[in-house]
Amino acid sequence: MYKTHKILGLILARGGSKSIPKKNIKLLGGKPLIAHTIEKAKASKYIDRLILSTDDAEIAEVAKKYGCEIPFMRPKELAQDDTKDYPVFVHALDWLEKNENWKPDLIITLRPTHPFRKTEDIDKAVKLLAENPKVDSVWTVGVPPVTPYKMFGVDEGGFLKPVLTISGEKETFNWPRQKLPKVYNHYGQVDVTRYETIMEKKSMCGENILPIFLEGEVFDIDSPLDWEMAEFLIKKGVIQ
Repeated sequence: MYKTHKILGLILARGGSKSIPKKNIKLLGGKPLIAHTIEKAKASKYIDRLILSTDDAEIAEVAKKYGCEIPFMRPKELAQDDTKDYPVFVHALDWLEKNENWKPDLIITLRPTHPFRKTEDIDKAVKLLAENPKVDSVWTVGVPPVTPYKMFGVDEGGFLKPVLTISGEKETFNWPRQKLPKVYNHYGQVDVTRYETIMEKKSMCGENILPIFLEGEVFDIDSPLDWEMAEFLIKKGVIQ
C-alpha cells in the first residue's frame, strides 16, 4: 500500500508461446523466466497483492512456488495470440471484486518478458501516479534505437513516404539523428494505471500519461536471439 492506495501487481503470462516454447517457465539464469518478475515485484515496498493471470496450469504451478497468487484461471478466449490487454484486466478486476469484494486503486502491469526491470522503478511509478491525482497512468519509456523520423511507409503507388515530417522542412529523414525531435518508445517494463482509467474510462492508459525514463538498453525477451543475449549478460554479470 502507498498511503491509502491499494496496489495490485498483475502478471500477464499466457501459455502457447510460439517463438520460444514454454517461454514463461523456461530457465533463464537458473530459474524460470517468470520467477524474475515475481521476485522483483515481491521486493516492492508498495504492492499489496501480486496476482498471475494465465490460462496455463503449468505456468500457474511454477508461479505459485515463487509466491505469486493464482486466485483464478484466465479463460481460453482471453489467451489468444491477438488478445488485447484490456479485456484481460477487466476480467481480473471483475473477478476480484465479485468473488473477494476487493478493489485496488492502482494496477501495475508486469510482463515476464522484462526480467531485468528494477524494483525501484516499480515503486517510483507507484509513487508518481499516487501523488498526481489528475494523471491516468505512468509508463516506462526510453529512447528508441531508431527514430521514427527516419522511417517510411509505402503509399498506394508503391513509393516510400516518410512516416513523420517537420512542417516547413524538407528531407528531414536525411538529417543527423541529433538534430531531429527527441522521441520515446513505450517499453512496458512497468506500467501503472488507475482503477478508474481501466474500468470507467475503459482504457489501459487514459489521456494523461506521465513518463519514467529508463536509462541504457531496455531488454525485452521476444526471440531466441534475445534469450541467448540475456543468458550471456547474466553469465558475464553485466545484468541481474
